[in-house]
Amino acid sequence: MSDLVFIAFENEQKAEEVRDRILGMQREYLIDIGDAVIAVRDDKGRVKLNQLMNTTAAGAASGALWGTLIGMLFLMPLAGAAVGAAGGALGGALTDFGINDDDMKKQANDALKPGMAGLFLLIRKMTTDKVLEDLKGVGGTVIRTSFDHALEDKLRQSLDAAPAAPAAPAAPPAPPAETPSA
Repeated sequence: MSDLVFIAFENEQKAEEVRDRILGMQREYLIDIGDAVIAVRDDKGRVKLNQLMNTTAAGAASGALWGTLIGMLFLMPLAGAAVGAAGGALGGALTDFGINDDDMKKQANDALKPGMAGLFLLIRKMTTDKVLEDLKGVGGTVIRTSFDHALEDKLRQSLDAAPAAPAAPAAPPAPPAETPSA
């Protein structure tokens, strides 16, 4: 089973930076991402999706899932006959992740103010300690996860923690003291 994670950032650039970092970890086999989508709310309240291309074999199905998820969370209108089927499927999918639809809607809308961005991750598996260490200090606010409480708390702490400061270079040795001549 996959885990769903939603992290809010102050802007799209920061969300992109974190997504790139996570995709780098995927290339190192530290995390297996099913998908990573950024949602950005503009000044008029509309939500735009920034999806990766070809992250999953079922690209069209993935697009429909994310479009429906974002539509439901941010109360965006959805068109066509897909609404009923996709909405029902998505409601079931959120329940599978242990997420209450109404809570998620409220939290997502409260978190994503105009100009802000949210990073939605579908995580298949990860090497938790290494991933959290690499995410240390990137910022962002964990809005919702399907992780157990302990792992969610560790993720929050990691995002908030200051990255380890590089060691200060050693001070050069003091010049030898001169001896007075007689």
